[in-house]
Amino acid sequence: MAILNKIRQRSLFLILIIAMALFSFVLADLFKNSDGFSSKSQNVIATIDGEDIKRDDFMAKVEAAQRQFGGSLTNTQAMNRVWDQEVRNTIMNAQYDALGITVERDQMRDLLKTGLASFDEFKNEDGVYDENKLNEFIANLKAISPETSMLGGSPINYEAWTNYERNISVNGRQQTYYNMIKAGVIGTLAEGELDYKLENDKVDIKFVQVPYSSIPDSTITVSKSDISSYINKHKNQYEVEESRDIYFVQFKEEPSLEDETAIQDNLKSLLEDKEEYNETTKATETVVGFINTTDDEGFLAANSALKLYDDYVFKNVLPTAVADSIFNLNKGEVYGPYKDGNMFKISKLIDVKQLADSVKVRHILIPFVGAMRALPTDTKTDEEAKATADSILRVVRGNRSKFSDLLDLSSDKVSNEKGGEIEFAYNSGMAPEFKEFSFNNNVGSLDVVKTDFGYHVIEILSQGDKQRAVKVGNLAQVIEPSDETIDKIFNETSKFEIAVADKDFNEVAKENNYSVMPVSSIKALDENIPGLGNQRAIVRWAYEDGVKVGDVKRFNLQGGYAVVMVTAKGEKGLMSTEKASITALTAIRKEKKAELIRAKFSGSTIEDIAASQGQQVKTSLAINMKNPTLSGAGREPKVIGSAFGLEEGKVSQPVDGNLGVYVVQVTKKTPADGLPNYQAAANRVGNTKSAAVNTALYNALKEAAKIDDNRATFY
Repeated sequence: MAILNKIRQRSLFLILIIAMALFSFVLADLFKNSDGFSSKSQNVIATIDGEDIKRDDFMAKVEAAQRQFGGSLTNTQAMNRVWDQEVRNTIMNAQYDALGITVERDQMRDLLKTGLASFDEFKNEDGVYDENKLNEFIANLKAISPETSMLGGSPINYEAWTNYERNISVNGRQQTYYNMIKAGVIGTLAEGELDYKLENDKVDIKFVQVPYSSIPDSTITVSKSDISSYINKHKNQYEVEESRDIYFVQFKEEPSLEDETAIQDNLKSLLEDKEEYNETTKATETVVGFINTTDDEGFLAANSALKLYDDYVFKNVLPTAVADSIFNLNKGEVYGPYKDGNMFKISKLIDVKQLADSVKVRHILIPFVGAMRALPTDTKTDEEAKATADSILRVVRGNRSKFSDLLDLSSDKVSNEKGGEIEFAYNSGMAPEFKEFSFNNNVGSLDVVKTDFGYHVIEILSQGDKQRAVKVGNLAQVIEPSDETIDKIFNETSKFEIAVADKDFNEVAKENNYSVMPVSSIKALDENIPGLGNQRAIVRWAYEDGVKVGDVKRFNLQGGYAVVMVTAKGEKGLMSTEKASITALTAIRKEKKAELIRAKFSGSTIEDIAASQGQQVKTSLAINMKNPTLSGAGREPKVIGSAFGLEEGKVSQPVDGNLGVYVVQVTKKTPADGLPNYQAAANRVGNTKSAAVNTALYNALKEAAKIDDNRATFY
């Protein structure tokens, strides 16, 4: 009791102690994660030249992009798409604002007219664009908002319209900006003259080429210090972002041989009739098998992964490997089981028929309201459309030459251009009713046929040769792993994951005959892992705080697992000598070979030099600087540049080219004939510059911008 009384007396003191302990714990966590002091780090995707891109707004745009593309973009692809748009908009808007570029009312009207002049909704009675029609349309959209109206056959509401106007405005500002830049991008007369001379000044040369391939790579020693020195001399080529390297072993949930055998046995068991005890009737009943059933459609619906294709096919439609075996069956016979794609099948020949392989018809189509591809101008009801088709039929039956005269009544404008004629194969995707009439009646038959597109007045003009066609039912089962196989794969994955936690990853994999797949230079925003596809979760894990080289984790994949180990962390900066060696080795060997080749050159004439190297003297005529290509040697700008710097008859010093070391002698120089005026050439230079402005300018602005990219934190 005495102790309790003391605690009560000092309760305030204890509360303060506990509060201070909790506060110090929170502070420690804040210092550990310094971003916790600021809500900005939790709400900002990126900062571009001081302007923040807010997380919520950015994520909403990513979701909208995914909806726009109907789910065909992954989350990362949509994010990158929106990112590119946001970076461009932010950088370019800063330029527009700095120059005071806006889109005023008159320019907006012109831009809208350019984009909308072809829409019937904005044309007057004379078919001319009418701005009053546009104003009425916008006012109506605003009045009925958020309901939609139709524009060019597509629904649109007021919000979508305002977005469209915003995009038009952005494009207008961009157009003004680039036009201003292009106005200052010209080709001067001096540039025109230079361009003309680069193309038309010619030299003829003799040359000796000693190819680098004449010295085997195995004779050239390249050290780590050579690679390091080369990297430092060519830093721009070897600047890299932060990266990760991984190993992974994939465990696929694939069906075993036993699984495949069991699937085939199951299909076979469905062929013959069998006796089964019915718990409901308490009696033994005969269950009809696939061979004897008279209800193939119902049997396949109950027992097969494939429904009955209730139509006839020709031999060329059947699977190539088994086409002969199935096509030559007698009615009621079966073939299989056989593997076709991801299924085992047993095929039954249900019926045989003689059918034409193709047909030519002509038709007049009368659509009704609600029919497929019906236009807003198609206002007939079902009954009215049928009455029109019937009346056309009566006229054509009385005089078939009237068919062409009545084509103006048909809504099929494509076939109308060919006299209403359509020619198609039996297995083409025509409306079933249209196809049935065309192939199941004789040439010359004429009638009205209803399809989802409306009422057709059809006349059969000709049919191809009749041949054997078959109706086939496929008793099929998907080839997939059994529960036992799936459990086995899971256990193997777990054992490997546990084993590599304290043993060498490669050795354990080798002991179990597993293939180890290395992947290098994974960037923070990558999502594709070669061999595994879209695996953003693996990339995020590899970049998580606390994940070290040697850490291992198992990931669930579609149809299996992957056990992944981080093998290296690459820092932002210069590439390591090991990774750089892939490209640097070739360049360093080339430099060393060039040095060896140059040291062996001797002789004062080009013939002597060729003899000293065991090479032939080659010639190349009418070379120009604009297309620096040597016949028989390829593109060699350094060599050709050296040739243009020589006087006639002079022999060059050795020149290190792309494919070897060269010595050149100029045999003839032919300067271009002077032009009275170089304005045309200057215009060509200006046009070339102007065409490159959009891309080059934006890339330069982006390179100069200060971009803090935090996307990897959120995606």
